Amino acid sequence: MTRRILETEQKALEINLDERIYGAFAEVGAGQEVARHFFQAGAAAGTIAKTMSAYDKVVSDEIYGTEEQGKGRYVCESRLYKMLAHEYALMEGRLRTLRPEQCFFAFADTVAAINYQKTIKGDGWMGLRFQLQPHSKPNDLVLHVRLLDQDNRLQQQAIGILGVNMLYACFRYHEDPETLLHSLIDNLRGRVKIDMVRLKGPDFQELDNRLLSLWLVKNQLSEVAIFGPDGDGLHAGEFLYKKSILIARGSYRPPTLVQQDMIRCASAQFLAEPDVNPEQTFFLTEITLDNLRADGALDERDFLDRATILCALGQTVIISDCVQHKRLIAYFADYKIARIGLAMGARKLQNILRETTEANPDNLLAAFGEVFPKSVRFYVYPCLPAEARSAKEGPPQHEARSAKENISQSNNLNSSETIPYQTSKNLPIPKAIHFLYDHLLENRNIVDIHGFNPAILDIYHKEVLSQIQQGKSGWEEKVPPEVARLIKEKRLF
Repeated sequence: MTRRILETEQKALEINLDERIYGAFAEVGAGQEVARHFFQAGAAAGTIAKTMSAYDKVVSDEIYGTEEQGKGRYVCESRLYKMLAHEYALMEGRLRTLRPEQCFFAFADTVAAINYQKTIKGDGWMGLRFQLQPHSKPNDLVLHVRLLDQDNRLQQQAIGILGVNMLYACFRYHEDPETLLHSLIDNLRGRVKIDMVRLKGPDFQELDNRLLSLWLVKNQLSEVAIFGPDGDGLHAGEFLYKKSILIARGSYRPPTLVQQDMIRCASAQFLAEPDVNPEQTFFLTEITLDNLRADGALDERDFLDRATILCALGQTVIISDCVQHKRLIAYFADYKIARIGLAMGARKLQNILRETTEANPDNLLAAFGEVFPKSVRFYVYPCLPAEARSAKEGPPQHEARSAKENISQSNNLNSSETIPYQTSKNLPIPKAIHFLYDHLLENRNIVDIHGFNPAILDIYHKEVLSQIQQGKSGWEEKVPPEVARLIKEKRLF
């Protein structure tokens, strides 16, 4: 949809002049900035039935109930839903008979803006429960926002603009959900990040919420978005706060026996770590935007095929624009993650080491400190050496030495025996970082995955995908049985 981006006051006035729209505002934590825009635009009596703030926790609990699920936190998802339910029910109960032809809404937000000491960065939950037709069941737009301004007043201003954008988007762009989503940051580019969104209701039954997560990252509203096995958006601050996480990045196009084996082995090792509580641990699969665009333009159907399999396998999925692992690590640092494990193949680790070295030749110590902080451990799954791979996928890119030299070095590092695959112990690495790499191994920032199945190391996902797309047989034995069933049943890829 081609559209002209309106100023916030224009949007508020247009909503005020729409006689069909009528509702309430409940705002906590950053003033009543959203309602203020509608009051200042003029003609607010046509839109606003009520505005309120319940800043005192006792008063708030009396209205909306206590927050057991939020563990005493009032800036949380459960609080937002209670606010939306309460305020919308009051609209229907008090005003429906008097205003039978209007579409009701309830807007709510619960926000923690940046404090004077800057120990709170600023974030919040915002939601809109709204009708598109009178007497119909309402829809919900719910999102989590990170506030990037370094001033309290600017953050309050950003919340006000975002709230106006939410109302305008839901009533003007509901037929084009991606435009609806993208318009949320009109006049806010660079000031906020929206890293979780849900849009559900009778008017959005055909919308796949997994696409919302993809669109957040694709349109640069966030560098990270997460959705659960049910496809609904999740936020790290709600289900991962102070937990431990194990992440496996991959293409999952499709998931193969190799990926299944890596996840199985890495999970067992991660859960056995003395500083990891198995009952407070989550596993996540990650697909990067870069990977989704590996074959050119981003194909949403291809993304949904991958997501369908991962969701069916019960996985929680990260979509990220974090090509560099340090950006993903930095994102989760805000949620006080106790321990982060990253499961990957040896070749991927080799690429990370090379890229980090080449990008920071004059400051290696600081660069490696960002990639390998104390709370992060890399679990390395072995791979066949370059010479063994070349028959299937051609010579590897970015290789500083020949395949024979790599194998020779691997054997020299393990003189007592010849290892037919590469691990963290015999992986060829740049000479400039040998001392750093030895330190990482010694401190167990990097560990090898044990108990793997060497018989499946010659399975390559690109070969499996090619067999599927060409209608050839034999690929079924290279993927988990459930994956093979889903691919055939749903004609994926």
